[in-house]
Amino acid sequence: MEDNIKLFGNAADQLEVVNEAIYAILKGGQSYKIGTRQLTRADLALLYDMQMKLQSLVAGNQESPLFGDTVVAVFEGR
Repeated sequence: MEDNIKLFGNAADQLEVVNEAIYAILKGGQSYKIGTRQLTRADLALLYDMQMKLQSLVAGNQESPLFGDTVVAVFEGR
């Protein structure tokens, strides 16, 4: 997923869809054929890449309890 591509919904919605696509591949395989019809799902490596990027976007938009009440003080002239 390129950074300049705009997709539907927000990052959390997109992450949910990507997770569902990954699950479908893990559960049912990358591709299958019934008679003359064939279905090939998205590339799993691409989905994992998208998942990692979206997870970081979602995590970046949430308040972190880590250092949430921390302030920075600069003491000059020591």
